[in-house]
Amino acid sequence: MVATLVYFATSVLPGDFAAQRIAAQNPIETTDLAVREAQIEKIKDDLGLSGPVWKRYLTYIGNMTRGDFGESFQTREPALSGFAAGLPYTLQLSIMTLLIGIAVALPVGIISAIRQDTWLDYVLRFFAMFSLGAPNFWVATMLLLYVVRFRLWTIDLTGHPLLWEDPVASMKLFVIPAVAGGVASAAGTMRLLRSQMLEVLREDYVRTAWAKGLRERQVVMRHALKPALIPVVTSFGLAIATLIAGNVVFESIFGIPGVGFRILAAIRARDIPVVQAFVVILATTVVFTNLAVDVLYGYLDPRIRLS
Repeated sequence: MVATLVYFATSVLPGDFAAQRIAAQNPIETTDLAVREAQIEKIKDDLGLSGPVWKRYLTYIGNMTRGDFGESFQTREPALSGFAAGLPYTLQLSIMTLLIGIAVALPVGIISAIRQDTWLDYVLRFFAMFSLGAPNFWVATMLLLYVVRFRLWTIDLTGHPLLWEDPVASMKLFVIPAVAGGVASAAGTMRLLRSQMLEVLREDYVRTAWAKGLRERQVVMRHALKPALIPVVTSFGLAIATLIAGNVVFESIFGIPGVGFRILAAIRARDIPVVQAFVVILATTVVFTNLAVDVLYGYLDPRIRLS
């Protein structure tokens, strides 16, 4: 379904690679229109862009089922060849963003629940609502301006080193988009975890744990947290798709040559096979991530595992 939607969406984009290529090589003012049209048709034939859309779609689906996503219009290499080059950057940013999101959402949601209707609860709820409402690209831009304005550290926007190449420089580059994306992805989870914790804390078995004289930490961490995490894990699973969409924006702002950055570059160049291949692979990743979340339910709730 994703492959079909992406194929037809890219088929109706204004302009095409052949026209852009001819325009870049021969300005329209210096080229006869008939010659120009003939050149465009010749390039379309070479790239397989001629013929009806439905026929090209069936060919595309048939090739995709065999693992063939076509060739890049620009490089004439397999469409997925650039995916491996951009994947380390996207993985590093996504993992850092997810870890920051978990590190923010869990303590904020738990503390807000166990300190309900106190000043700390109000502050944390305001923080969650602000994080939910503030656009993540705006937060990232403000953090970048703050770092540059006060010269807190130097950000390498041209070298874009990875963590295992230059840990210090890599952290300086990735920490701002990771924080902005992590807080944004954690915003809804904070509120969800708070409401789930409040519901679980009113259950009979939790009251029994209190009546036994267990310490607050034992009651919260051993008896209340796991059942409250089930919908939260679902929220984090769905947040993977949000992380991927956010990475496209952050990689563009910070010049990180990840998968999202390459998708935007391919869209601008109308390199359709690259766009189609990358989007299908990312959609597949989201699907299997949600499958892993469903499997994780059995660990969090023994009733699900036994049933």
